[in-house]
Amino acid sequence: MTERTPIRVVPHFMRLHEWVALQEGFYQAEGLEPEHLTAVMHDVSSHGRDAYFERPQDLPFVAGEIEVANSACEWGSVCNAGAGMGKFVADLYGVARFAIFARPESGITRLADLAGVPVGVGLMAGSHFTTLRTLEGVLPREQVKVENIGGPGRRLQALREGEVEVANLLDPEIPVAEMEGLTKLAAGEFRTLFWVSPGIPAPALGAYFRVLHRADEALRANLDRYLPLWKHNLPPGLAGDHDWSRFGRGEMLVFQHYPEETFLETVQFARRWGLDRNMKEETYSELAAATPGL
Repeated sequence: MTERTPIRVVPHFMRLHEWVALQEGFYQAEGLEPEHLTAVMHDVSSHGRDAYFERPQDLPFVAGEIEVANSACEWGSVCNAGAGMGKFVADLYGVARFAIFARPESGITRLADLAGVPVGVGLMAGSHFTTLRTLEGVLPREQVKVENIGGPGRRLQALREGEVEVANLLDPEIPVAEMEGLTKLAAGEFRTLFWVSPGIPAPALGAYFRVLHRADEALRANLDRYLPLWKHNLPPGLAGDHDWSRFGRGEMLVFQHYPEETFLETVQFARRWGLDRNMKEETYSELAAATPGL
């Protein structure tokens, strides 16, 4: 029996790829033995107002006790790497969804109504950056307000409980919010990047991304087969008998290079909003992981 290479993976709640790969045996076909860190995924979704470097997604990189493959929005992955937490992978990227929702009772129906209104986000995560990107085209900078509420599952619960009037949600919370009748103010897409421990060997990363490539092809070919796998991604507080047909594909992957010019734009956006303050390094070649050989 051929010995498989172990790899620790934080499945991302915005996509189904890791679960498709597990179900279809794609890991084993590439000689990998995966350990899905599902508890970390749920902690990232459910955590509260944790400070930067103390968020659940940060801890494996800060403590350095285990090596993991994770992913985050492009801004977050780049800023995290620049702050000394791992490397970002430039050999592929993802495209995920976000949507800004308001409580119907708030009377807020348009982005223009958000002048001075705090929008619930996750600190230095996709919701934070996409909120700024969306609102800077509508409101004067001094009227754009965000509030660190925590992960996307926590933000949906905060909307339900009236802790916030508005919050930025991701998949799989978007379809849940739609089914619950929350008011959608805006929606869009954003890029994600893989964010990995630098000690993971390039061949193991290459095999992992080939696994995800096969999963991406399977999702595009037969989505209905895999929709029930969304049950793995909802945090315990949001579990229930959901209509999985309304959840869609979630994040999809693009197997193309993430260019240095785009990286520079990412850093400039973070700098414009003062979110690069923890970056000690801003050089593409230093922050990108070794080419995994896709």
